[in-house]
Amino acid sequence: MKIAIAQINPIVGDFKNNARKITEHADRAKALGCGLIVFSELVISGYPPRDLLEKEDFITANRTCLEQLTASITGIGVICGVVEKNTSDQGNSLYNSAILFEDGKTLHRIHKRLLPNYDIFDERRYFEPGAHCTVYPYGGRRIGLTVCEDLWNDKDIFKRRMYALDPAALMAQEGADLIINISASPFHAGKQAFRSRMIQSIAAKYRIPLIFANQVGGNDSILFDGLSAAYDQTGKLVARARDFEEDLVMLNLSDPGALQPATGDIHPVSGSDAEATLKALIMGTRDYVRKCGFSQVIIGVSGGIDSALTACIAAKALGNENVMAVFMPSRYTSAENHEDTKRLAENLGVALSVIPIDGMFQAFLKHLMPSFKENEPGIMEQNLQARIRGTILMALSNRLGSLVLSTGNKSELAVGYCTLYGDMNGGLAVISDVPKTAVYELSRLVNAEKATIPQRVIDKAPSAELKPDQTDQDDLPPYETLDPLLKGYIEEFKGPEELVAMGFDRALVADVIARVDRNEYKRHQAAPGLKVTSKAFGYGRRYPLAQRYKPDS
Repeated sequence: MKIAIAQINPIVGDFKNNARKITEHADRAKALGCGLIVFSELVISGYPPRDLLEKEDFITANRTCLEQLTASITGIGVICGVVEKNTSDQGNSLYNSAILFEDGKTLHRIHKRLLPNYDIFDERRYFEPGAHCTVYPYGGRRIGLTVCEDLWNDKDIFKRRMYALDPAALMAQEGADLIINISASPFHAGKQAFRSRMIQSIAAKYRIPLIFANQVGGNDSILFDGLSAAYDQTGKLVARARDFEEDLVMLNLSDPGALQPATGDIHPVSGSDAEATLKALIMGTRDYVRKCGFSQVIIGVSGGIDSALTACIAAKALGNENVMAVFMPSRYTSAENHEDTKRLAENLGVALSVIPIDGMFQAFLKHLMPSFKENEPGIMEQNLQARIRGTILMALSNRLGSLVLSTGNKSELAVGYCTLYGDMNGGLAVISDVPKTAVYELSRLVNAEKATIPQRVIDKAPSAELKPDQTDQDDLPPYETLDPLLKGYIEEFKGPEELVAMGFDRALVADVIARVDRNEYKRHQAAPGLKVTSKAFGYGRRYPLAQRYKPDS
C-alpha cells in the first residue's frame, strides 16, 4: 500500500482554507498513486481551537466541512482529525476524533482516549475520552488508529505514567499490523529527538510499522514543528517530512509478513536544537503576524543584541520590505549604538526611522517633578524613557497599521528586568522564551549564514542605556550564571535547596526566586510569546498573582 502523509499548516477556524489544503494534498497524493493519505489531529478546525469549541456554530461548521470533504474527495482514502459530538447523556459533549473516509463513505472512526491536561494542554476542559480501541481492515492491513497523546504512555519509556491505559499496546493486542497516529505535537528545544526515539521504540517493540502525521505551523504561542514520519516494524525510519514547513511524504508498505523493506521519502531537517529553535521563531513570527491579519511589523531597535536578533527573525519571516526599525536615542545612547543600528538596518535592508526622545523626556520631567518631594533621579526616570519609547511604537502602529514586535528575552522577563507599558509593549514577544545566553547562540547562527548582526553588537556588554555607563550586570548576575538557575527554577521546578545543591550561591538563589515570583504581575500583562522551551511564560504557566507562598531558602 502506498501511503501519503500530509503535513499542513491549518488556521484555527478557517474551514474554507483548511478544506482547500486538505483537498489539494489529497488530489496530489492520488495523482502520485497513493491509496491513502493521512492528515493531522483536528486538521479541519485547526489545533488548538480552545473556547471556540464552546460555540455551537463552530461545531456545526466543523461538521459541515467534514461532510463536504467526504463527498468531494474520491479515489483515495483519507484519515483526518475532526471534532465530533458525544451523543450520550454523560460526560463532556465533544470528542477529539480521527475519521477514515473514502468515496463518500465514513469507514471508521475513533475518539482520542488520552486527553492531556498539563502545560499548554487542557483537553479535558472540552473533550470526553474515547472508550474503545478497535482495529480496522483497510488496504490489506489491520489499522490501529490513534490520536497524539494516545502514543505517549508507554511503560518502558515513561517512568511515571499519567494514564492507566496504553492505546498503542491495546491496538497491538487487538491485532493491528499498522499503527497510525495523527498528531498536533508542539515543539520545544530537545523534544524532537525524544519524540523520534519514542515512536521508533514503540514500532520496534510491537514489531508493527508506525505512521506519525503531525501538524506544522504556529497558532498563537504554540509552535508545531511537523517532522511527520514513518517507521517500519524494526523501528527503522522509512519516511520523514521537513521541520517547520508544509510537506508531503510518501511511503510504500509491503504486505504484512513480506520480506520486502518499506521505503519512502526522507527529507532534510534541522541539524541542531539551535537551528530548530531559529526556524521555529521565524515560522512562529510569520504565522502569528499573518494569521492575525497583519502584513508589516515595527521593531524598536537599540543597538543591542535582543532587538537585532528580533529584527533578523522578522526580516526572514516576513521579508525585509515588511519590517520597519525604529531607533529612539536619548542622551545616554552611545555613538556605537547609533552606528550599529544603522549598519544592522542596512545589512537587513529594512527601513530605519530615527526618533530622538530626549526632548519628550525632559518635557515629562518638567511637568512631573513638582509632584515629587525628592528630585534625585532613580528608577522612575529609567522607566519613563522606556515608556516614551513604547508609546512612540504604539503610535506608529496605530497610524501605519503594523504590528509591534517586542524584543525582551526570557532572562529579563523572568526577573522583571523590563518595563511594563514600555519595552514590553507590542502584539508579539518574539524571543520572550529565549534565555539571554541562547540569544547569543542564535545570533551567531544567523551570522554564520550571512554576516548580518554587527560583531560589536554581539561582543559588547548588554545595556539598557537608561542612565550613564549602565550595563545589565549592574543589576543582574552574569547571564551564564542566571540562565541555568532560571532554568532549574522555572523549567525543572527545583526548589531553593535543590538549586543550592547544584552549586548556586544561597543568597543568589533567594534573590532570583524572589524576583521571579515578585514579577508575575508583569508577565501576566505581557504580549503573547513564542514557546520554544519546555516551560514558557504564558498559557502553560499559571501562577496566582495574589498569593503569599514563599519557598524556603
